[in-house]
Parts: sequence; C-alpha cells; structure tokens
Amino acid sequence: MHPLLNIATLAARAAGGNIMHHYSRIDQLNVEQKGKNDYVSEVDREAENTIIQTIKKYYPEHHIMAEESGIKKGKKGIRGVSDIEWIIDPLDGTTNFLHQFPQFCVSIAVREKGKIMHAVIFDPVRDEMFTATRGRGAFLNNHRIRVSQQTTLENALLATGFPYKDFSYIDPYMNSLKAFMTSTAGIRRAGSAALDLAYVACGRVDGYWEFNLKPWDIAAGSLLVLESGGLATDLKGGENFLDSGNIMAANPKLFKEMAQTIAKTIPAELRR
Repeated sequence: MHPLLNIATLAARAAGGNIMHHYSRIDQLNVEQKGKNDYVSEVDREAENTIIQTIKKYYPEHHIMAEESGIKKGKKGIRGVSDIEWIIDPLDGTTNFLHQFPQFCVSIAVREKGKIMHAVIFDPVRDEMFTATRGRGAFLNNHRIRVSQQTTLENALLATGFPYKDFSYIDPYMNSLKAFMTSTAGIRRAGSAALDLAYVACGRVDGYWEFNLKPWDIAAGSLLVLESGGLATDLKGGENFLDSGNIMAANPKLFKEMAQTIAKTIPAELRR
C-alpha cells in the first residue's frame, strides 16, 4: 500500500471510530443547521479534526480541503507548502447519521498536481474500507473490485441523489429521473454520494448521476470508479466534475446509454 493511502486508511478508520461512538446517542448531540436541509454536528467536527490531526502528524506540509474547516467559496483551506492536497468529507451522509439511517461514510482523497491519486471511503457501520491508488486498481477490504458487466439500461440498477438544498434545477433533474425510472430495473437514493460511487465501483449498482455536489463528496469515489474499470465524467463527458459538482458514473458498457439519456433530458447549459 502506498504510504499516503496507508495514512488515509488510518485516518478514515479513526474517524469512523469517532462516528460510531456517537451513533447510539444521537439525541445527546449538538447539531447546527448551516442552511436549508444542511446540518453539521459535533461528530462531523470531531471526525474531521481526527483526520486532520492524523494527516498533519505525518505530513504537516500538505494542504487540506475539508468540508467543515477547509475551503469554501471565497475562503482558503488549510494551506501547506506542498503540491499535495487532501480532500476530506468526515461524514458524508450527516442527515442519515442523525436519523440513525445506516448509510454514511468517511471519504478521503489525495490530489497531486491537480489529479486525484489516492482514495479511501470507509463505511463504519459495515466495516467496509474501499481504497484505490491511480494505476493500481480498486479494493474493498483488500479484495479487488470491478464495476458490473450490465450492458443495458433495461436491466440496470442506478443510484442518484435528489436535490435537497438547491432546488433551482429540480425540473431538469426530474426529467432525467423520469426517463431513468421508466427505462431501468430501478433507482436508489440512499443519501451518500461517496457510497453511491463506491457501490458503482464494486458493482452493487450499475450507474450513478447527480447534480450540484462538492469536491469532497465525489473526489474519492470518482477514482474508485475509474480504478475498478468504470467511467466517471461530468454530464458532458468531460473531466470537470470536481468543479461543476455534476457527475455521471457507470461501467463502460452502460455509460453511453446513460449519457444519451442525460443529453436528451438535461439542457446543455446544465451539463457542465
């Protein structure tokens, strides 16, 4: 295992321990509402601090982009002197966690010179550690994973995320949802973008699409998909998804048909 990936897994597992320590005492947590349907708890902050402290112990010079304490619009992250950047979501699926709905995870990616090189997604409920290093494949608990072999939408199971904070694009999104609902075996909306991408990577779902995400939601998951033999792009088929927040991922056999459906239902100006 690459040294950076090793530290990422240590940090993710430690943060997962923080999260599960509080899982049975949700009613005792301090929870703040950052915006409409956008919550942060003391667990998010505790887990994030655990991850940052683990990274800084070994790599104090590295830059960190983190959901609660790092880069936001108009703000800088925890700036180091290195060209290596850690992209962290300490608890992807906070709303699920606060309702004790067991679908949430820790997501950590490492970007070097603008390219995602390492990825970890840890599901502490199921004790599932998804890992990837660019060019070396993707793994689940140290076992190699691959995307599914599904070839048609008709028999495909897809994952997605509904709009929940910004509803300005709800109509085009509903157009895409309707098209996929009527042409597939089913749609799942579980509430964690990172785990949705991990599930594409290991073949539990055949494809995934969503709008308006943050880099920490999808950075690690996108590399998992690529390293498991899948494709992950923005909605125009480009590589701008970390900036636009719009992403589509699937196995190569299904990807073209998904892309065609997106192109028919989503206006070009939104497919960035």
